[in-house]
Amino acid sequence: MKDSLRQRFERLALRQRELDAALADLKVAADIARWRNLARERAEIENALALYRRHQQREHDLAAAREMMSDEEMAQLAREEIAAAQADLDHLERDLQTALLPHDPDDARNAFVEIRAGTGGEESALFAAELARMYLRHAERRGWHTELMSENVSDLGGFKEVVLRVEGDGVYGELKFESGGHRVQRVPATESQGRIHTSACTVAVLPEPDAAEEVQINPTELRIDTFRASGAGGQHVNKTDSAIRITHLPTGIAAECQDDRSQHRNKAKAMAVLIARLRNKERSERQAKEAATRKSLVGSGDRSDRIRTYNFPQGRVTDHRINLTLYRLGCVLDGDLDEVIAALQSAQVAEQLAALEGST
Repeated sequence: MKDSLRQRFERLALRQRELDAALADLKVAADIARWRNLARERAEIENALALYRRHQQREHDLAAAREMMSDEEMAQLAREEIAAAQADLDHLERDLQTALLPHDPDDARNAFVEIRAGTGGEESALFAAELARMYLRHAERRGWHTELMSENVSDLGGFKEVVLRVEGDGVYGELKFESGGHRVQRVPATESQGRIHTSACTVAVLPEPDAAEEVQINPTELRIDTFRASGAGGQHVNKTDSAIRITHLPTGIAAECQDDRSQHRNKAKAMAVLIARLRNKERSERQAKEAATRKSLVGSGDRSDRIRTYNFPQGRVTDHRINLTLYRLGCVLDGDLDEVIAALQSAQVAEQLAALEGST
């Protein structure tokens, strides 16, 4: 192990002791949000240090096995232990490097998934509905809770736009790779001559901010409109102006919610989406500056990026960021995204490790 890597773990051990003292402080315990963040950091450090202690133990085992080589009767056993210890150390060193990679603090958050029809008219709107179903089915497989925040239904029952809220452990960390342009190649239901068309949708996945960390918005910078909800919902939606649209005037960013019969609850939900979009704007601007010097392997996450193609004639799904092709289109659209997400996460880790090794 490189000395620089060993020193980083020694500094982590010092940081763990600092966190232990902070978490035992009654003043810190009184601030729930701060205490939760410190506890999360300590848990991450503890996991990394457990790997480091395992590495130290195997280094000790390797040294002991090498000393045994001088004993002819123990030489064969020693050779076997040396091989096993060296294999463990190689694997552990890779894990240790991964444990030191920077963690996105938003990964543990819930997320808003926004899907918008793009080029392709009604076919694009129908594909947007299929993408929404894909994410809902994936959430169901993962045991996550989902909630429809707003929808704009097309004439044939697709979605011009739909916003979902997904709640669960590590939701944003998994779904963030879905942000970008999704392209579909197939014969549309509206096509009478059997020709293959290409349509597209954009997906944006936004981390849900904690209430305690919401950005401060001047109420005078907001315009709040009420209107009658559209779509399915019975007679009630046609009688009351329960739907809410909130517009942030300085940026022009807007959010709406019409899912609930309560205007008050719709306003709270719309405000949560608006804040997430404002945070995402700040995040995107920050990432754009970073991407100017080094483009991420898995893409910038910009909605204009074409990240994936769903080819129906070939039953193929291709993720263009990592050149991954799967002939499991039906399974993927039914919500089985595990293989795709795992491949994208591995690619990101590999890129970060390459950057870490280049800096040490």
